[in-house]
Amino acid sequence: MPEARDVIIIGGGHNGLITAFYLAKAGFKPVVLERRPVLGGAAITEEFRPGFRCSTLTHSAGPILPEIVRDMQLERHGLEFIRSEVNLTALSPEGRALVLYSDASRTLEEIKKFSPHDAEQYPEFQKSLEKVGNVIGELLRQPPPNIDDPSRGDLWAMLQTGRSLRKLGKKDMYRLLRWGPMAVADLVAEVFETELVRAAIAARGIFGTALGPWSAGSSLVLLLRAAGDPQPSGSANFVRGGIGAITQAMAAAAREAGAELRTGVEVKEIIVKNGDALGVVLARGEELHAKAVISNADPRRTLLKLVDPAHLAPNFVLKLQHYRMPGTVAKMNLALSGLPTFTALKGNDAALCGRLHIGPEIDYLERAFDESKYGGFSSHPYLEVTIPSLTDSSLAPVAKHVMSVYMQYAPFELKGTDWESQRDALGNTIVNTLAEYAPDLPGLVEDAQIIMPNDLESIYGLTGGHIFHGELALDQFFTMRPLLDWARYQTPIKNLYLCGSGTHPGVGLTGGSGWNAAREIAKHLRR
Repeated sequence: MPEARDVIIIGGGHNGLITAFYLAKAGFKPVVLERRPVLGGAAITEEFRPGFRCSTLTHSAGPILPEIVRDMQLERHGLEFIRSEVNLTALSPEGRALVLYSDASRTLEEIKKFSPHDAEQYPEFQKSLEKVGNVIGELLRQPPPNIDDPSRGDLWAMLQTGRSLRKLGKKDMYRLLRWGPMAVADLVAEVFETELVRAAIAARGIFGTALGPWSAGSSLVLLLRAAGDPQPSGSANFVRGGIGAITQAMAAAAREAGAELRTGVEVKEIIVKNGDALGVVLARGEELHAKAVISNADPRRTLLKLVDPAHLAPNFVLKLQHYRMPGTVAKMNLALSGLPTFTALKGNDAALCGRLHIGPEIDYLERAFDESKYGGFSSHPYLEVTIPSLTDSSLAPVAKHVMSVYMQYAPFELKGTDWESQRDALGNTIVNTLAEYAPDLPGLVEDAQIIMPNDLESIYGLTGGHIFHGELALDQFFTMRPLLDWARYQTPIKNLYLCGSGTHPGVGLTGGSGWNAAREIAKHLRR
């Protein structure tokens, strides 16, 4: 007889663990099945060279919804946040550095060195971004409404959102409606005159996407991120022990609540009979049955690979095949024998304790994107860099450091070649780009871990190498994430649900998708 469970959750990433916790607290008995030997999905810390540990993929926390931190008591389970005074340091090739702090007055003093006009504009822009972000944040904290047949809860939520919109006032309501569809390059150009300031803020609207700063709708990505963090350039949210400490604390909370967590267990197929999901078949041949199956994998992997598409309507399959998830990111983790000297910082190593931005102009960012559109990776890429060992010495041997580098743009599909043959070329491009700002860096590299877009899919299960399980765009947002009429964590197959980042709100390591999904799925299970 196959084993039986209340609920099976496929994938032990952060959203899967959050869903398991809340369903366990609601009285169900979920079992989480994780293919890899470690829980955490894209939020893991691993040793890539003896003595050197790094956040393998994600290197900055969402920020996580405060409700999740509170409910799961993550700090009691060992999670320790590291608050950096520096949010972002943006470097220019001319040897100047723009340091943006968590302290507003220090930030304005830094911006004033570049432009008194921009320093004057910055507080007003941040204030509007916060007000608009608060309204969007209300949408992110609730399941999308059923448009055809809204429930009383849906109507109440929409009413509350409408009230919040009215409270914005005419000017900020106009900004919200106008900013969303805009190119983020146009948005920042309307406010600021300095290229380095513009690029540092605009980068937040393109990170992890197949968008350039001149792409329509890239401002929406900036606004989505502002919903959790109103700092225009974003904050630096780190944890002791690397980002994997978050998912380890979540795993501990889920176990304590009553969830069963299994690693090294690959799901080969979701069992569907007469339109109902009955359980899963594991790669080793055994079956598990359950009242509900919840997938933390992306929508296409779940419904076109784990499910036989024959169980789905042809028009649904066609729409899902066109759900956009073109990965554009590569990751490199460096083991360094010492701290590199960045010319622009003139010995101010404290400026390296936050996030480091390489992409000095809007046109630089757009050119990097252009190369990827035609099947090549950027020769002068946009980089987001952290040196986590500066704030957490446990990650590297004494006097040595680890550096975590996100690189854009690296398209999942290369034209005329393949990624395996380009691994060294990619690594050299990243190091050489950094060397333009820190000339001694190449001589400090002891080892490197290069994670290419195809690695993101084959090793970490991110279809197409897309780190957000699908493009963050106007037509794949809110009631249309992943598809119109299927945005409430249900699928056309009864008792099969989604809880990953391919569902609303899907904005990085916030936990919003798992949090919303758990509450919605619990209602269905109680019925």
